[in-house]
Amino acid sequence: MSSNSYKKGLWAESFAKNYLYVKGYSILAQRFKTPLGEVDIIAKRLKTIVFVEVKMRQTLSEAAESINFKNRSRVSNAAELYLQKHPEYNNFEIRFDALVLAPYAWPEHITNAW
Repeated sequence: MSSNSYKKGLWAESFAKNYLYVKGYSILAQRFKTPLGEVDIIAKRLKTIVFVEVKMRQTLSEAAESINFKNRSRVSNAAELYLQKHPEYNNFEIRFDALVLAPYAWPEHITNAW
């Protein structure tokens, strides 16, 4: 991955974190890494824990389409480890969302992306 791509990814995650915060989510973690995978953002809203995958591409549809099975699997596995480490969330609903970004487009928050 080029340095420029890495910087764009960090910017996209930072933007997404602020976007979710404005929508009423509490941010629990960002860039949660495990040996099994990574979750870009982990957020909480009321009694729901949301694991968010952030993607930025040239168009919103390209960003959404880039979230493939392997990607979803890594996020799901990392989410499982996060929940094992945080038993205080045992009674919460769990959801997997995507936040897709593209230049000159309003961000799209896809709830229950998988």
